[in-house]
Parts: sequence; structure tokens; C-alpha cells
Amino acid sequence: MKPAPKLSSAFLEPAGQKLPSPLLELRRQRGTALVDMPLPTRKTENWKYSSRYLKLDDTLAGSLTSTGKAGTDLAVEGYHAVFRNGVMVPEASKLPDVDGIDIRRFADLSDSEATKLAERLDNTLDSNAVQLARLNSARFEDGLLIQLKPEAVLDKPLFIVCETDASTSGSAYPRIYLDAGHHSQITVVEEYTSTGEQSAMVNAVTEFTLAEGAQVTSVRLSSDGQNVQHIGATGARLGGNSRFESHAVCFGGPLRRHDLQVRLEQPGAECKLNGVVVTQGKQHYDNHTTIEHVAPHCNSEETYRNIAADQSHAIFNGRIHIHPDAQKSNANMSNKNLLLSTGAEIDTKPELEIYADDVKCAHGATIGQLDEDAIFYLVSRGISRREATTLLSMAFINELIEQIPVASVKEASQGRLNHFIEQTFVEG
Repeated sequence: MKPAPKLSSAFLEPAGQKLPSPLLELRRQRGTALVDMPLPTRKTENWKYSSRYLKLDDTLAGSLTSTGKAGTDLAVEGYHAVFRNGVMVPEASKLPDVDGIDIRRFADLSDSEATKLAERLDNTLDSNAVQLARLNSARFEDGLLIQLKPEAVLDKPLFIVCETDASTSGSAYPRIYLDAGHHSQITVVEEYTSTGEQSAMVNAVTEFTLAEGAQVTSVRLSSDGQNVQHIGATGARLGGNSRFESHAVCFGGPLRRHDLQVRLEQPGAECKLNGVVVTQGKQHYDNHTTIEHVAPHCNSEETYRNIAADQSHAIFNGRIHIHPDAQKSNANMSNKNLLLSTGAEIDTKPELEIYADDVKCAHGATIGQLDEDAIFYLVSRGISRREATTLLSMAFINELIEQIPVASVKEASQGRLNHFIEQTFVEG
């Protein structure tokens, strides 16, 4: 039997040395822990659909370097931070000057600040589920630390643009950590884009900690190029009566995977997770979500929609875990999927794991195709078949897009999705 491949030592070599020494030490420790880690195979449950797309050859071991300009086609107004190949670009960023809100790059932290941060990194993520994503902790060259003091409110969204310039083969490891104090509020928009045509890998990790009564809204846009593998992870830990909202709009690629883990740790915490995934050609997207109801009187609502066309493949694996002490929990999960061709594949696995008696939980999943009667109705009224199928496909996901709380992001997402779906149809 052929042995399982292991993580190459080349991927664990130190990258840039501009970080404070406590973060360099953390990176060294994480790299040591990952030496000879077996890479996932088809027998690895959480990777059984994605392992064959994972290619970590030596061309990706080095860090990407470029002098190109990072950017976005979003109508970004207000505050923004720009990452290029995993390193923040201060001259391209515009950070808020607001009382009670401190936003700084990792490289600018003092040793004492970096020590405190190092103790908290990775604490929101389950190492068993996203061990490969923790490669980020062994390789990040920079990051963004966002701290909100109690009662602090950011008046406009913070856009974080993470661009990969794949002019040369390599990998990038953007890192974000947000600490929301008591009753603070913030909206963060992460956009992942790329330029260049060489092969590249992005391994992005974002972590949120919410204190009592904090409200955090996260919007994640994944639209890297077709030459870029993207392995992402997001973790959130919620204090009492806090609220975390996640809105994800995801486009397929050669390998796209995102692990989202939320822990409701104190009574009254609640989360809302929305996600839209579209794939075409031979693209692939794998979403894994976990909601841990640890404390009583917590609520969670999760809704994901997938659309797959051509010979593409979309996966949703959602898990809700109700712990023994999490009485009076309310949890709902819905995953609906639309196949636009006979060659496309969608796999869905909603899971409920309940160890408490007094709870209200529900989950459901559906997979179907466009209604030919609805298409015929629209075509009979003078609408082309291509336009009819596009309209019906957009209607399938627009319910979730409309809930994105940032107008410019909502409009841009609708335009991108409409164009993406139009490309899958040939005029009938």
C-alpha cells in the first residue's frame, strides 16, 4: 500500500523575520508540531472529497513576492486594510481613527503585546478539524490585530482586501484576529482576490472573540483566480448575549475549502450563518461548518445554498453540537442545492449531535434541478431560455444575498453571481 503523503519540510521553513520575537517563537512551535504531518487522503472523513485536489508541491513552498498593486473592484468607502501576498500594505490602507478601536499589523506590536496575542491565536479553532489550516500559524509573515474596547462602535465597515499576486509560484498566509470588547460593534468585510497566472496557494485564517453583548458581522468574499488553491478557516468564540453574523459568497476554483467554527460559550449567545457557493467547469468548493452550543439559552440559524454547473463539485458539511449543559438551545440548519447539469455533483451532510433534553433543533437538505415548467412559462412570454435559467438560478440564492448588510457588497455580489451564472448557459 502506498504510504500517505506528508507535509513537506519545505513548507515549514521560516518565512520573513519582521515579526516580534514572541510571534516568531509561536511560528517555530507550530512548524515543529506539523513536521511529517500526514496530508489528508480520501480516507480522511473531512477531506474525502477534497484531498485529490490538494497539491502542495515544492513550487508553492516559498513566499510570494511582488511589487504589484493590490486592489478590488468593490466600491470601497471608508476604512480599508490591504494585504498583498499575506503582508499588510500600510500605504495602501486607511484605518479608522476612532476612540476605543485599535487596529495594527502584527509587525508593529511590542513584544509584550505580541506575547498576549500569541497566547490567544488558534484558540477558536479545533485542531482536529482544521489541522491543515494551522499551517498558517507556522508560516504567517504578518497579520492584522483588531481590538475594540467596551462600548466601542465602528461607524463604517472595515474592508480587508487580501490579494494574491501569483506572478511567481508560491504561497501566502494572511492572518486576522479580532477581539470585540463588551457591547462593542463592528462589521468586517474580507475579500480574497488574485492576479497573475502562476500556481499559488492561499491559507487564510481569521479569528473572532466576542465579549458580553458584543455584535460582530463578518462578510467573506472568495473569488481567487483559477490558478490559486485557497484553504481558509474562521473561528469565533461568543460570550453571553453576544451575536455573530457570517455572510459568505464563494466562487469555485481548483481547490476551495473553508472551515467555519462557532462556539456559543455563555448564555444568550447567538449566531447566524449564511453562505452562497457557485461552481462551474471543473471547479470545486468544500464548506465545513461547526456550531458548538456549549451554554444554555443560545440560538443558532444556518442557511447555505449551493449551485453547481457543468462537471463541477460542491460540498456542504454542517454540524451542530448541543452539549449536555446547553438546555433551552434553539438551532436550525438548512442546506438547499441546485444542479444545473447532469455532470455536476453536490454532496451535502447536515449533522445534529444532541446531548441535552430540552432543546429545539431542526435540519434539512435538498438537491434538485430547475423547474422546466417555470422555464417554459418564462420562455413563452418572450424571455430567452438563457435569461430564464439565469433568473431562476439567481432567485434561488438572492434571498441570502439580500441579507448582506453592506449595500456595496450586496450589489457587487449580485452582479458577479449573475455574470457567473450567465456563463454556464448557452442560448437555447
